[in-house]
Amino acid sequence: MPFAIADQMVILDYDTARDEFFWDDLYRSGGETLYCEESVRGPGRRFNVEHIYPASWMKEAGGCAGQSRRECRRNSPRFNLMEADLHNLYPALASINRDRNNYPFAILPGSATGRCDFEVRDRQRLVEPIPISRGNIARAVFYMNSEYGTSIEPPFSTSVQQEPLLKAWHCSDPVDDEERRRNDNIERIQGTRNPFIDNPGLIDCSSVEMFPND
Repeated sequence: MPFAIADQMVILDYDTARDEFFWDDLYRSGGETLYCEESVRGPGRRFNVEHIYPASWMKEAGGCAGQSRRECRRNSPRFNLMEADLHNLYPALASINRDRNNYPFAILPGSATGRCDFEVRDRQRLVEPIPISRGNIARAVFYMNSEYGTSIEPPFSTSVQQEPLLKAWHCSDPVDDEERRRNDNIERIQGTRNPFIDNPGLIDCSSVEMFPND
């Protein structure tokens, strides 16, 4: 994975990202939740902001490994910049955000239950999102890896390797016009772009092992 460390330096903390830029600018005209494609217009009890790459995984790259999220916010300016990066933030149903927790992604057997096709296995600490969201997820994780040096793999043991799965998702769910529009708007707000949206060929799909979509 290429590394081009150049942190966003505009939004200094997550509260500012959420309260001043995410809802009031990036999603001012509304949009859809990533995991369930539900129409959303601003924050509320039903909707909140999801970190695709979980904040709890950012601690080592933020220089505050072993600390709580609150301690990292207090002690690491870099952790705050990472947590506030809009490329990693998407609107989500609050209930789905809670269910996702900080679990890695996977292809899970069986059928989904609930309001949308978002599968959760708490015992295995894994989740499976809908196919149409998978490329966005992969490119957000790869962005965090290239921008901040975060590990693609979670900081705890899991049965699923994230990198080969996310490469397959990047290749099977290509960049669309809405993702490009969002990338443009985030550049306008915080001054950085996601290179995996601009240049999908950064991942060589000819050598990627593909996974089933369901």
